[in-house]
Amino acid sequence: MGEYELKKTQKIFALDIGTRSVVGLILEEIDGIFQVSDILMEEHKKRAMLDGQIHDVPAVAEVISSIKGKLETKHGPLYKVCVAAAGRALKTETSLSTLNIKGKPLLQKNDILHLELSAVQQAQALAAENEQNAKGYHYYCVGYSVLFYRLDGEEIGSLVDQQGDEASVEIIATFLPRVVVESLIAALTRAGLEMEALTLEPIAAINVLIPESMRRLNVALVDIGAGTSDIAITNMGTVIAYGMVPTAGDEITEAISNELLLDFPLAEKAKRELQSSGEITVTDILGFETIFPSLEVVEKIAPAVNRLAGEISKEILRLNNGKPPQAVMLVGGGSLTPGLPVQLASSLQLPPNRVAVRGVDAIQNVTLSEEVTKGPELVTPIGIAIAAKQAPVQYVTAYVNDQPVRLFEVKDLTIGDCILAAGLKVSKWHGTPGNGFFVSVNGQDITLPGGHGQPPLIEKNGQPCELDETIQNHDRITVQKGKNGSSPQVTIGDLVDTSSSKQIEIDGNRYQLTPLVYRNNQPVPLEEVIHDRDEIRIVLVDTLLDVLTQFGYTEWLEAAKPYRISINGVDTFFPAYCGRLFIHDVEAKPSAKIKNGDVISFKPGGTPTVKDILMKKKFTPDSAIRITFNGEEVYLKKESSRITRNGVKLGMDDRLVTGDSIHIEEQPMSSFIFQDLFNSVEINMPAHSNGSFVLLKNGEETTFFEEIQEGDELEIVWPQASR
Repeated sequence: MGEYELKKTQKIFALDIGTRSVVGLILEEIDGIFQVSDILMEEHKKRAMLDGQIHDVPAVAEVISSIKGKLETKHGPLYKVCVAAAGRALKTETSLSTLNIKGKPLLQKNDILHLELSAVQQAQALAAENEQNAKGYHYYCVGYSVLFYRLDGEEIGSLVDQQGDEASVEIIATFLPRVVVESLIAALTRAGLEMEALTLEPIAAINVLIPESMRRLNVALVDIGAGTSDIAITNMGTVIAYGMVPTAGDEITEAISNELLLDFPLAEKAKRELQSSGEITVTDILGFETIFPSLEVVEKIAPAVNRLAGEISKEILRLNNGKPPQAVMLVGGGSLTPGLPVQLASSLQLPPNRVAVRGVDAIQNVTLSEEVTKGPELVTPIGIAIAAKQAPVQYVTAYVNDQPVRLFEVKDLTIGDCILAAGLKVSKWHGTPGNGFFVSVNGQDITLPGGHGQPPLIEKNGQPCELDETIQNHDRITVQKGKNGSSPQVTIGDLVDTSSSKQIEIDGNRYQLTPLVYRNNQPVPLEEVIHDRDEIRIVLVDTLLDVLTQFGYTEWLEAAKPYRISINGVDTFFPAYCGRLFIHDVEAKPSAKIKNGDVISFKPGGTPTVKDILMKKKFTPDSAIRITFNGEEVYLKKESSRITRNGVKLGMDDRLVTGDSIHIEEQPMSSFIFQDLFNSVEINMPAHSNGSFVLLKNGEETTFFEEIQEGDELEIVWPQASR
């Protein structure tokens, strides 16, 4: 039966170690219901705490030992205790990280996680860069939230699968100094206690006041203590930010002290009485006893209350991305400051009913014994006891590149958290971009960028993993630097427009027409790889002249030039004798542009005779008559012009080529005589003749010099030799 009772009833010892006092609490869990059985509060004898961090471990240990001893007289020996790291020790920073994504492929989830971690590392003011300087100054990142994603300066909902020139992310990250936890453990050890569980003060209060179902709302929880006001913001189902302002209840106490001329303890007593009575009686430092209406005192301290509300609202807006939350919950002794909820609502531009003080009665499944007074100052100590039991924060040890890192587990820890804790700057582990090339193309300077560096290769226990994968105790993580980007692998052909390559046909032969390429004045093929500082010249082969020259049809071009003869020193052109170029059977000039699929052909011009040229120039090349010789018709011709080429006489049937230079000398016309017959007819003397002959014209004897006319009948008679 005793063992059964032990299981059903469990005592929890919790400590709330504040700036001015330490609260010890005994909580009993009976069938899932928590009962506050006992509570003790003792103030520090000297300033042993500053902003949530223990500065004087022995002094704090002494107060803890005193509370422990007094509670042990009622509840028996206490060996373990639940504690919280002060929320005011948390440091919240915003940071912006940018990434040049020009020319990169679509952004993936892992790229964005790398960018977010880079932003967290920038926010981590005292983050470790290597193990040598990481000792006492290391901050644990206990969480971060993304405020904005931006693409090319414009806010965007998600960067996944986006492209542009520049991506950026702005985050708000929360850090806890490792020394806070270490000093806390040291004080407990000195007081003879073992840390049973650890939580964070804001988490403790939120866990008991704002259940999971309410965290989708944007709520600010403010724990107003003596020296500091701790703030936590919930939204979208989680705690998104923590903050602290060094303004709290003591400022109000000091205002009362100044206004009523009271020493600090009496001013603190008067502040508490303002809530419960309509007037207060005080004795000032001069010994005069005075009765003040509570409303009058509240008016006197209103400026101090306004300052406190202003500081708290300013930090709430900073943590909540410049917007007021939907509601504000106040806990802690300082939340009882008269007029504070109304003034805070005004500062945040919220309705008065959206800011409220929450006491123990707002905590579900918790009862208090009769001797324990209810109040908002008990919310955090009770929350520490419950949260430390239900959601304790653990230490996890992992190894990053064989370097041990200890992580403060306030959430599911990831590979990214380990890399942060090890002080590895994600950006430095990316491969560097390849060196770009600077080249000149047709006299214009261009830059060929190098390849992008690869992200680091990350493995967990020998297996590739992502940054957001969770880790377990003693996991081993290795990070290898990503491969550097390579230099550009670009061929000259990559710089050439594909439309400049054509298929053509010349005289029935098919050709592939490509630009002419020169690198550093040397001809090279299009497949040639470009090097840094190359001077490249690309000559487009796009006219009929270019094509025929490239493929060896220069004789066509020559033949297609205008046909020219120099006559007596004057250049004379004869278009009828030019060769002609055709594209798809349509006559074309050498300057005509060539298109893909063009069929090119050529029709040669003529090679005229001397007579043709004389006729073209309207010269009379010769005169002629028709006669009969020995019964057969004969044409007799006599040239009227003497034509020479380079001093050599030409006949009427000689051919002339373009560029020839001829000289024409006109001769006076004369009559035909019998003797001219011998220029056209070959005379053979018969074998039986005696060598004498008779010339006959129209049957009558004549001489060699006798003029003859058209139609004359000429004969040569050979007398036969006598026998």
